[in-house]
Amino acid sequence: MSPAADKTIYLIRHARASGQEPQAELTAEGAVQAERLAELLAGRGIERIVSSPYLRALDTIAPFAAAAGLPVEEDARLAERVLSAAPLPDWEERLRASFLDPELRLDGGESGREALERGQAAIAELERSVGAGKAAAAVSHGNLLALLVGAFDPAFGYDGWRAMRNPDVFELAIGEGGARIRPIRDGK
Repeated sequence: MSPAADKTIYLIRHARASGQEPQAELTAEGAVQAERLAELLAGRGIERIVSSPYLRALDTIAPFAAAAGLPVEEDARLAERVLSAAPLPDWEERLRASFLDPELRLDGGESGREALERGQAAIAELERSVGAGKAAAAVSHGNLLALLVGAFDPAFGYDGWRAMRNPDVFELAIGEGGARIRPIRDGK
């Protein structure tokens, strides 16, 4: 946790998974990543965990939750953004366009703004529930997390999304002077 932060929220992207569907499991590599994530999060004062209901998100945080003796609360607002109801051969071009135009909504999907607003509502509720000097963890997915990180760092955008890892962790430090976000990588 950042020393000047009153509260800290760790925004976590799930570990490597076998697919994109809600019931996609972690790969063998993803299971190892989840164990390493537990080590990374240990000792950071986390007192509450919320997660996307997608299996890969739940399985990513399970080793840490077990080690910390904390329950994992599911929150559908942390589920991945649905870009389109139908498979798109040019999905990445469409995703890039959606970072440039947050109102862009494809058939059966949600706009970046809609996804961001539901994600922000979940994080705001989590932040209100955490005591001073404490932390919480929120486990989600790449597109939604990129939108959330971008709300604090507008330069993040599509290129930030492309550079994200599985898993990835961002420390959102909230204090009297506002909020700051930074990646936590390699234990730092």
